[in-house]
Amino acid sequence: MIRALSTLAWNGFREARRNRVTVIVAAFAVALVLAAVLLTEATVTTLERVLTDLGLGSMSLMLTLLAIFLSTGLLSKEIERRTIFMIVSRPISRALFLVARLAGNMLTLAVVLSFMGALFLAEVWLYRFPIHQAQFVSMGALWLELLVLTSVGFVMSSFSSQIVSAVVTSGVYFGGHLSSQIYILSGKSDSAFLRGLGKVIYYLLPNLESLNFRPQAAYMVRVTSGEIWNAVAVAGGYSAVMIGLAVFIFSRRDFK
Repeated sequence: MIRALSTLAWNGFREARRNRVTVIVAAFAVALVLAAVLLTEATVTTLERVLTDLGLGSMSLMLTLLAIFLSTGLLSKEIERRTIFMIVSRPISRALFLVARLAGNMLTLAVVLSFMGALFLAEVWLYRFPIHQAQFVSMGALWLELLVLTSVGFVMSSFSSQIVSAVVTSGVYFGGHLSSQIYILSGKSDSAFLRGLGKVIYYLLPNLESLNFRPQAAYMVRVTSGEIWNAVAVAGGYSAVMIGLAVFIFSRRDFK
């Protein structure tokens, strides 16, 4: 089982790596990070903070788009092209196939994130700015956020089209970052329905702001171990539930 999982995951990584969109997004992300050098020349007094904020922000934006594209596209293409029949006809469980595909996606995102992170840290070093612990934590938490979005994308693509999956996953991304504000605003409403709806949204969506450590990285504030473990628990718990739901739906789907 482990050998089959690793083989399927590696094939998924190779397929994502060969995808032109992956290359384009990676190249564009690299260009954004490099552009930080030019954009921050006009703000010498805050160069270090702007460089960190822009570098990590561009990484988050482009990797989020890539994660949504990969998680909602690869599985949907397998179903649309009918190549899924080649998998389900073999002595490989659907659960193993789904988990392996997700692992391949996360490996792809980890490689791109590592490359972009190395480039970002090289820029910080070239400017002779100190490399802070919060910068590493921010990049690690970004990978956890991508894991959450990927698991949501796999849940949606296990029973719906790529477009619908992408829209819903994008909504989860924005809603996850605004869930606390939605909860606070709904709590001030006179309508019991809106207050209840705010609570439902708050508890159903992942708290993605708990995975955002870019402000700490920009202001060089050390992230505590409690905050790190809380981020791991939030991302790990939510992703586990979503992956389990995706496996449940995908295993019972009738391919015709």
